[in-house]
Amino acid sequence: MRNSILLAIMVVFILSRPALAWHGYVVKVLDGDSIRVQRAGRVYEIRLYGIDTPEYKQSFGKKAGQLTRKKIWRKTVFVEPMDVDRYGRIVALIRSDGHLVNRELVRDGAAWVYPQYCKRQPLCRDLKEEENRARLERLGLWKEENPISPWKWKRLNRKSLRRSHRPARSHRQY
Repeated sequence: MRNSILLAIMVVFILSRPALAWHGYVVKVLDGDSIRVQRAGRVYEIRLYGIDTPEYKQSFGKKAGQLTRKKIWRKTVFVEPMDVDRYGRIVALIRSDGHLVNRELVRDGAAWVYPQYCKRQPLCRDLKEEENRARLERLGLWKEENPISPWKWKRLNRKSLRRSHRPARSHRQY
């Protein structure tokens, strides 16, 4: 009986997931894996699920942002929310013209699969296969000899990043 109830709850949740998805218009590409999407007069900040593109100051960071911009800026996309991150952003799968943008960025060598956060199978396994293919074909960031993943790059540059993001100090004396 208990297992039947749990199974019924899981089935309802799984079947309701597509109902949570929605269409919106991309008004801004913040970087390779973060965008702003407008829906019904409201703008949502969205992080692409399961992937991590190079940081803007990192090698290939600007190109990753340009590629994302080329694919979805000023287009209507299908947003499939997966989670909300610690910054309050919706973490989602993004589809444009029937293509999964998250997958395309990995396939083009513009993103890594983010192992710490990519947990949904078989999707994450498929993304990892695309990453391995891009790596073997030396596409995008994989043209470099030893590209550094964004999470390692942030860890190595943590002190300088903190300094550059400090708010300006007021010169007034109180």
